[in-house]
Amino acid sequence: MAFEELLIRAGGVGLFQVLQICTLLLSAVLIPFHMILENFSAAVPDHRCWTHVLDNSSEVPTNLTHEALLAISVPPGPDLQPHRCRRFRHPQWQFLNPNVTAANEREAATEPCVDGWVYDHSTFIATVVTRWDLVCGSQSLKPLGQSIFMAGILAGAFVWGFLSYRLGRKPMLSWCNLQVAVAGAATILAPNFFIYCGLRFLSAFGLAGIILAQTTLMAEWTTTHRRAVTMAILGCTYSTGQMALAGLAYALRDWRNLQLAVSIPFLATFLLSWWLPESARWLITTGQPEKALQELQKVARINGHKEAKETLTIEVLKSCMAGEATETRGSVLDLFRVPMLAQRTCVMVVVNFSLMLSYYGLVLDLQSLGRNIFLLQTLFGAVDFLGRATTVLLLRFLGRRVTLVGFLALAGSCILGNVLVPQDLQTLRVALAVLGKGCFGICLTCLAVYTTELFPTPLRMTADGFLQSVGRLGAIAGPLIKMTGQVLPLMPPLTYGALPIAASLVLLLSLPETKGIPLPDTIRDLEG
Repeated sequence: MAFEELLIRAGGVGLFQVLQICTLLLSAVLIPFHMILENFSAAVPDHRCWTHVLDNSSEVPTNLTHEALLAISVPPGPDLQPHRCRRFRHPQWQFLNPNVTAANEREAATEPCVDGWVYDHSTFIATVVTRWDLVCGSQSLKPLGQSIFMAGILAGAFVWGFLSYRLGRKPMLSWCNLQVAVAGAATILAPNFFIYCGLRFLSAFGLAGIILAQTTLMAEWTTTHRRAVTMAILGCTYSTGQMALAGLAYALRDWRNLQLAVSIPFLATFLLSWWLPESARWLITTGQPEKALQELQKVARINGHKEAKETLTIEVLKSCMAGEATETRGSVLDLFRVPMLAQRTCVMVVVNFSLMLSYYGLVLDLQSLGRNIFLLQTLFGAVDFLGRATTVLLLRFLGRRVTLVGFLALAGSCILGNVLVPQDLQTLRVALAVLGKGCFGICLTCLAVYTTELFPTPLRMTADGFLQSVGRLGAIAGPLIKMTGQVLPLMPPLTYGALPIAASLVLLLSLPETKGIPLPDTIRDLEG
C-alpha cells in the first residue's frame, strides 16, 4: 500500500506515464497481428483436384467450355459445387449428354487428388494452406498449427511468469520483442509445415512475455485511480490492431509479405524498450531499495518534480515501506497455500479457461461466418474497440465484479442464441457474433484490471502467468472442440456458450469487489 505514496511523491500520473504508455502501446498494437494472423495467412481458398483435361494445356479441347470440362473431370460435392477432394478417375465424356442423370454421376469411379490441387487465387495470391496443401486429408494440420501457436503462448506465460521475478520486467520485455521479430520473420524461410509451426511456437512464446511485461509495468507505475483507464487504453490498442490487420491483409495478399509486415516492426519496439525504467515495486519487494530510488527519481524528473531529489531519499523510501516486509519469490504453489489466495486462484482459473476457450473459438473461425473476412475482421475489431472503450465507465459505475459477470453471461448468451438462428439468416448470425465479440472485449479488459488487483506484488506476475497459461489451455482446446462438430454439430456452440455463463455464476458467488482499493503489496494487505 505504501508504494502509492512513493508514486505520488514522484509526480503521480504525469509525462512519464504518458511516454511509457505510448512506448508500450507500439508493441501492443502489433500483438493481435500475430494472434489472429492465420485468419488471413492460413485462409482456405476454394480448390479442386488438378485434372489432365482441365489443367494440362496440351490436352484441353478447344471446342468445349470450362464448365463442360469441369463437369466431366470433377464430381459435384455435397453443396453441388465441384468436389474439393475427389476427381473422376477418367474423363466422363458421357456427362456432356443432357439426358445423363445424377444417378449416373454417382456411379462413375472417383479418386483422391493424387496430382495435387488447383486453388482460387482471386482473394489471396498464396497462403500457408496453398503452400503446403493443408486441405482434404491434411486439413486437420491447420487447427494443429493453431494449437501449437497457442501452446507457445501457454508455455511462454508460464515460463515468463516464473522468470520475471528473477530477471525483472524490463529485460524480459526487451528480449521478447527481439525474439518475436526474429522468429516471426524466419517463418517465411521454413522448408516444411512443421518447422513453420516451430517458429510460430517461438513467436508465441515471446508474445506471452510481452503481454505479461507490458500489463504489469503499466499497472505498477500507475496509481489506483488511473489503473482502469490505463488498462482500457491498452485494450483499445489491441482492438485497433485487429482492425489494422484487416487493412494490412487486404493490401498484402501473399502470406510471406504479410508475415514480414507483422514481424519486422518488433525490432523497433525492441530498441525503444531500452529507455523504460524497471518497476520500482518489483525492486523494492526483491530487496533493492537503492535501485528503486534511482528509478523513482528518474520518473520524478520526467514528470517535472524537481523537488523530488530532496523529498525522495533512501530514508523516505525505507520509512514508507517500513511496514512492508521484503518478501521472497513466490511460486505457483504459494497461490494455494493461503485459503483466501487459493479461492481467488481457483475461481480465476475457471474464468480464464472458459473465457479464452470461447473467445478463440469465435475469432479464429471467421470463414464460417461469411466470405468477406476483411469486412468481418474490421467489424470484430470495431465492436471490440467500442466495448473496451466503454469499459472505463462500466468499471467506474458497476465495479469490476459486476461488469465481468454481466458481460461474460451476455457473451455466452449470444453464442447460444446463434444455435437457434437458421443458417440462411446470415446477417443475424453475424450480428450476434459481433455482439458476442464486443462482450468478450469488455471481459478481457476488465479481467486485466481485476487480476492485477486480486493478487499482491510478489505473486502478481506468477498469478498472471499461471492464469494466462490456464487461459491458453482453453485456447488450445477451442479448435479441438470445433473438430467435434463433424460428428456432433451442436457440441461447439453449446460448449462455447455454456462455459462463460457458468463461469460468471462462479465468479459472482466467490470473489470480492476491488474498485477503489489500493494495489496490494503483501499478502497481509489482502486481509486488511
